[in-house]
Amino acid sequence: MNEKDVYENCVYKKNGSINIAKLKIRKLRWNIRASEMSRNTLNPIREIVDGMKLSPNPDKPMIALSIGDPTVFRNLPTDERVLQAMKDAIDSQQYNGYAPSVGYLQSREAVANFYSCPESPLEAKDVILTSGCSQAIELAISVLCNKENNILVPCPGFSLYKTLADSLGIQVKLYNLQPEQSWEINLQHLESLIDEKTTCLIVNNPSNPCGSVYSKDHLLQILSVASRHCIPILADEIYGDMVFPGCSFYSLGSLSGDVPILSCGGLAKRWLVPGWRMGWIIIHDRNQAFGTEIREGLVKLSQRILGACTIVQGALVDILNNTPDEFYCSTNNFLKVGIEIENFPEFKNDVDFTERLVTEQSVFCLPAMAFEYPNFFRIVVTVPEEVMVEACRRIQEFCQQHYRPCSPDGNDLDQ
Repeated sequence: MNEKDVYENCVYKKNGSINIAKLKIRKLRWNIRASEMSRNTLNPIREIVDGMKLSPNPDKPMIALSIGDPTVFRNLPTDERVLQAMKDAIDSQQYNGYAPSVGYLQSREAVANFYSCPESPLEAKDVILTSGCSQAIELAISVLCNKENNILVPCPGFSLYKTLADSLGIQVKLYNLQPEQSWEINLQHLESLIDEKTTCLIVNNPSNPCGSVYSKDHLLQILSVASRHCIPILADEIYGDMVFPGCSFYSLGSLSGDVPILSCGGLAKRWLVPGWRMGWIIIHDRNQAFGTEIREGLVKLSQRILGACTIVQGALVDILNNTPDEFYCSTNNFLKVGIEIENFPEFKNDVDFTERLVTEQSVFCLPAMAFEYPNFFRIVVTVPEEVMVEACRRIQEFCQQHYRPCSPDGNDLDQ
């Protein structure tokens, strides 16, 4: 008998015989359990940050270099024409109702036209609008992977990939990036991880948290690995085209000959409006390797909710067509940098290091443990210049106090 239930004997007569049946009548107590998916969902950034003991120096105002949100300090506003497009969409009163789950046709056409190129022509049918790039990544993983599959994820890399995969019961295999080679992928290590259950390779370029931008040659090498093993690619390109002068960004979709690619992007970073929650999946599949099943699967998954904000969809045509090039150029100082902390032996790990940095200097950086890369921390450089200079001055002072060279003849930190 289940201890949570109470059973009562019921005596009745049938065909002249006495029968006894046990009837469940009620529970002794509530027994409500969270779902397996919710129990398996963990955001490493939130877990690490929420568990930190942060006590800022009361003599120094707090400077947070931890949040990848370009709007926090209000020094990087979006363009006036972007705002006007939103106002016009609201005033038109045409976008107050439900939209198709994949997005309005004209909005999808605008994205297709914006990213189309001779090497990879796009149509509206190749675009699905989503609630931010995060949902785009979730849909892409969900359509490509089953519970028993595995995906290949960069290390260090954006923590959302593992959060989503773990919640779906998908195994994550971390492939190494090489700091001494501008964080390029260790292709030999990547290839060694592939097996018959590998169904997706995630490539993040430009990289969060590394700030690297892969060369055309390196991207072609990645595509070659994927082609040899017939592995589709999820290309996280939310920072696409946000590169410093002298660097060039190449979309994987524009370079791929036979590898099918789901490219995920959105308005958040390039247009400085992360809270507007407008993202998209662009399907690059010139050889029809996805067939109809993946496209149909994405449509079905998009129908689980009602998709991206209709007001932003209504403004999307004007945003993509009318934002001036000078706006993009002026915001290309978004990249994030990492600082190694191996030469600070008094600290147990990067969490300990960053906690002490807050306590002594009131500067908060994100421990790279959140990116599966301990002994580093990440800083975001979207703060106002004078604040960034002050933060760097404090970090320098902190490092000069605590730095210990690895070798006896090493030089002390002098800059």
